[in-house]
Amino acid sequence: MRSLDQFAQDRLQQREARNLRRAIAETEPSDSVWVTRGGRRLLSFCSNDYLNLTQHPAIRQAAKDAIDRYGAGAGASRLITGSHPLYAGLESRLARLKGTAAACVFGSGYLANTGIIPALVGKGDLIVVDELAHSCIRTGASLSGADIKLFRHNDVGHAREQLAAHRGTHQHALLVTEGVFSMDGDLAPLHDLAALAAHHDAWLMTDDAHGIGILGEGRGSTFANGAPAQVPLQMGTLSKAIGSYGGYLCASQPVIDLMQNRARTLIYSTGLPPAVVAASIAALDLIEADPAYAALPLQKAQRFTALTNLPQATSPIVPLLIGDEDRTMASAKHLEKEGFLVAGIRPPTVPAGTARLRFTFSAAHEDLDIERLAAIVRSHILA
Repeated sequence: MRSLDQFAQDRLQQREARNLRRAIAETEPSDSVWVTRGGRRLLSFCSNDYLNLTQHPAIRQAAKDAIDRYGAGAGASRLITGSHPLYAGLESRLARLKGTAAACVFGSGYLANTGIIPALVGKGDLIVVDELAHSCIRTGASLSGADIKLFRHNDVGHAREQLAAHRGTHQHALLVTEGVFSMDGDLAPLHDLAALAAHHDAWLMTDDAHGIGILGEGRGSTFANGAPAQVPLQMGTLSKAIGSYGGYLCASQPVIDLMQNRARTLIYSTGLPPAVVAASIAALDLIEADPAYAALPLQKAQRFTALTNLPQATSPIVPLLIGDEDRTMASAKHLEKEGFLVAGIRPPTVPAGTARLRFTFSAAHEDLDIERLAAIVRSHILA
């Protein structure tokens, strides 16, 4: 075992030398935007809880009621006995929200992408994917055994070149992007990508983890710009704006039936606890009932970008690129001293040379707090 420990220590020291070592910090939520870390109360601008639903009384009550009725856990995989009655309600609600015939819920967003992609394509097929797509998309693509081609971020012309060059030699093709990019906050050009996919008989898949509940009156990035884009594979998570946990795919009924038969991360994973599914249903109720509330996180982010002269936000995620890892983490530390919790993001989460502060905004952030944060950013980081 000494060789194993030595291996681990060597790898950690290498990361330490590059200021890339990470550590998990215990963080206790106080309410919708305040947290306690290291004995200090901090105002968080780095949570993905965009609608502050993790602490909403109605959602907490729905979770408690589900425990009382169905128990604490699912007890088995969904194909055995773990698909408790709440699942059908959640999947029908998701399909209705996304305008598809059916939906399938997975254990997490990571499990969804690593299960969906290999269930659809394999050896002899083609995957064309945005170079900044999330790690779980890249992992799912690698697991599939398909031929993978990257296209430059949001560059429809480069995606067209990749499909034109490679589509003809592959049986099936999958074109994959994020709807809202988690580290950059920008939106994919979905209408253009949909037209491109249709031209080359490729299947367009979007990861809408950071779009559902926020854009398009809560329906997500597919609905963000007027008429919905034609996206046959709408994947996303229930752990950001929805405030709960899990992943999903909204698609046609045959595709969802195929997931239940081929997606290994669904077949061989225990079902989600009833409380988690009930919380997601309650969150969707609130989002559908109040689309104006769903629009608030973007409005808050746009207020911040206006105050800091940054490019106008198109989602609740605002990156401030710094580049140098040491300076990025020092800036995050300075903000923490001022009472703000903001994430410093370093490689390999983002490409080398693009370390950044990642600000995220929620419906509950007060305008005065946003103004104070912007003033500190202007005077100490952008100066």
